[in-house]
Amino acid sequence: QVQLVESGGGLVQAGDSLRLSCAASGRTFSNYAMGWFRQAPGKEREFVAAISRFGTTTPYADSVKGRFAISRANAKNTVYLQMNGLTPEDTAVYYCAAHTLSVPWAPDRPDAYDYWGQGTQVTVSS
Repeated sequence: QVQLVESGGGLVQAGDSLRLSCAASGRTFSNYAMGWFRQAPGKEREFVAAISRFGTTTPYADSVKGRFAISRANAKNTVYLQMNGLTPEDTAVYYCAAHTLSVPWAPDRPDAYDYWGQGTQVTVSS
């Protein structure tokens, strides 16, 4: 079992920055890849960014490339999402997810992840 708890969301203005954190517990953190997804009202959950076990692979969605940065601190069992240059289109509930399955990891697919956090709201005003 893995428990994931996101934090760091809030209400900001366009152009501002936020850093989301996701604290994991329950299993050895460095044994699994992590991802960030988001879901806006009335829309499907979409991929934002992901990071491999030791941070060597970090794919991003085109919509956030160059603005967002994912990182992890295995010693702290935490993954981060630094979000810069926020726009109203970034408004969503942001979820972190863990891939602990013994199958190939498809970073941008929600069904590749078997544990999810409860989400944290990010609202960007114009």
